[in-house]
Amino acid sequence: RRRFDAADALRAVTEHRPTHLFGVPTMLRRMADLPRRPGEDTSSLRAVVSSGAALPASTAAACRERFGVPVVTVYGSSDGVNCHTAAPGAPAGDTAGTPDPAVAVLRIVRPDGSPAATGEAGEIQAKGPMTPLCHVGAPELDARYRTADGWVRTGDLGALDGEGRLRVLGRLRNVVIRGGHTISPAEVERELGTHPGIAEAVCVPVPDEEFGERLCACVRPVPGAPAPVLGAVTAHLAARGLERRKFPEYLLVLDRMPLRPTGKVCRRSVTAHAEAVLGVGAPPGTTFPAAGAEDFTHPGEIPH
Repeated sequence: RRRFDAADALRAVTEHRPTHLFGVPTMLRRMADLPRRPGEDTSSLRAVVSSGAALPASTAAACRERFGVPVVTVYGSSDGVNCHTAAPGAPAGDTAGTPDPAVAVLRIVRPDGSPAATGEAGEIQAKGPMTPLCHVGAPELDARYRTADGWVRTGDLGALDGEGRLRVLGRLRNVVIRGGHTISPAEVERELGTHPGIAEAVCVPVPDEEFGERLCACVRPVPGAPAPVLGAVTAHLAARGLERRKFPEYLLVLDRMPLRPTGKVCRRSVTAHAEAVLGVGAPPGTTFPAAGAEDFTHPGEIPH
């Protein structure tokens, strides 16, 4: 099948009776948003497992309510990085859990290579029994993705809390530079994910003559919920404790998110669409109404 279909996936759960349901957050949210159909039976499930992208708190809550089972977030890669377990007495919550040293130890480092403080964002690096020793015959890849003492450079931004739990914040290169200030879209998306009326959120940069870039939040409302407006969204972010300089200055409401073949949101399509709608010089503080499926025409994007 060329594209993901949430209804077909739910039918497959009823038919094949799996114990675990795996998917990226966008897939899981679309399944959770569908009403129950006659004859649907998901009682075989023991857990819903999310990987491939940061899991918004609202999506995790929607899956727990829809399926009635725990939601597990898995963070890892084929390069010997894995984190999904929670230490006794420290439930994972909305984090990726506690690293298992039997697989890999994780650390967070600053750009200069020094250790980051507890709760401080930095690059996630990993090392352990499951970490490959090297890239065979490719020293240039070792130089790029390994430290001199063998730690894997993941290229991901994250932080460890006081209980050793990992919070994944996004990719190091996925940032917005507004007037010299660096904003992590993933951090803002995580807080938008706690808004009860927002099902999905993607934050992208839009060009600006004065500041170079401004942040645009592209959101899909929860089915049946009214479309949010920028003022209410920024008020929610303020209540969550997000710094004011990180607030989105535009809000673009979408009927759906474009997906890549992996099932993840196609950021390139969202960014291109936001730029086309806003243009250069659109007044900050604007909410743009919902866009339909026909508005996305970027190559590689899966229609839905």
